[in-house]
Amino acid sequence: MTPTQPPESMRAGIAALSSYTIWGLSPIFYKLLGFASATEIVLHRALWSVPTLLLVIWAGKNWTAVVSALTKPNVLGLLLLTAILIAANWWTFIFAVNEGRVLEVSLGYFINPLMNVAVGLLVFREKLGPWRIAAIALALIGVINQVVSVGHLPVLALFLAVTFTAYGYIRKTIAVDGRVGMLVETVIIAIPSMIALGFVTAQGQGHFNDGWWPATLLILTGPMTVAPLLLFIIGARGLNMATLGILQFVAPSLQFACAVAYGEVFTPAHAVTFGFIWAGLACFTVSMLRRAKKEVAA
Repeated sequence: MTPTQPPESMRAGIAALSSYTIWGLSPIFYKLLGFASATEIVLHRALWSVPTLLLVIWAGKNWTAVVSALTKPNVLGLLLLTAILIAANWWTFIFAVNEGRVLEVSLGYFINPLMNVAVGLLVFREKLGPWRIAAIALALIGVINQVVSVGHLPVLALFLAVTFTAYGYIRKTIAVDGRVGMLVETVIIAIPSMIALGFVTAQGQGHFNDGWWPATLLILTGPMTVAPLLLFIIGARGLNMATLGILQFVAPSLQFACAVAYGEVFTPAHAVTFGFIWAGLACFTVSMLRRAKKEVAA
């Protein structure tokens, strides 16, 4: 490493921070696509992600890994399941943004790391410790407050958290490169998407032919999907889990800021809900830092 080059950990940190920043500010981009339905946007998102990922695979010369994944029925079966989960997550996210419910999106991604902890307890029988138990308890109180005070269960938030948590854990069990796995997933989604877009266009309900600006925005959904994921992969490889875990709060924090900037209603009841969630995340952060300290000492 030359004196002018940043250390590997710094490059990884910048990459991870960039990925979460893009995810956090993505509601601004998808607000520009308000002329299209959530379904049409997801169809284009899947379609244009494929050529973007093909360029990435070509640059990394990972064709052997692609062929290997395509010849394993068990891998294809799991990737089919994760493709369904991520497509459902994409649709819910875009639907919430278009409906002016970015605040609920933010809540969902704040809940997500705490749901990961709950899955670790229930599925993998992990030992949590008092800090993580407190984190789950506080998040649960926050959700209950949302039901009692606001009057309804935060369905979109919980669905986003559940689908992304399930997606993450299933992907961990698949022995395939992240970029290759995402390419196979998007191809699985893109094939029916092309057919669906053909019907939409034939019925005159599509917006791709409305002019260069709508077409450009719809094409950009591909790079907007792939770029933050690739940056995240770079970051995840060079950072410890404690640092990565703390950085993941950047995205929902920026989404929360976007919701406030767009003038979404934020009542005292919402403040109590988010207060409990944030307190739970503080406990979760303390837990991660303590665990990382013990690992370094060991």
